[in-house]
Formats: sequence, structure tokens, C-alpha cells
Amino acid sequence: MQNPRQYKIPDCQVLANGLDNKLSEDLERLKKIRAHRGLRHFWGLRVRGQHTNTTGRHGRTMGVSKKK
Repeated sequence: MQNPRQYKIPDCQVLANGLDNKLSEDLERLKKIRAHRGLRHFWGLRVRGQHTNTTGRHGRTMGVSKKK
């Protein structure tokens, strides 16, 4: 939808294609100003204060080999 005002949709509501752009712009802004949230997004870690000692272990493995 190119002109949401025609359909009486407020400007503060972001529509589908604008939502992806807005999200990526916000993340890039956080990374650029070196904010804690931006760095956590950059590193692929949890952002919202969750515990990360035992949960969320994805991606990085130790590479233990099988006994013969």
C-alpha cells in the first residue's frame, strides 16, 4: 500500500514492507552507536536479559570425536 492515509491508517503504524526496513534500520543504528543491544545482535547472542550460561547453546560446538 503506497498511500496509507487514503485508507485512514495512521502514520505511526508501519506496514509489512516498511516493517522489515524499519527493523533493519534500527538494528544498524544500534550497531553503529555501539550500544549493548546492537553488539548482542551482532554477536548472535540473547538480547533481552535471558540467562545464557546453559541455554541457547547453538552454533558453536566443541567437536568431540567418537571413541573407537
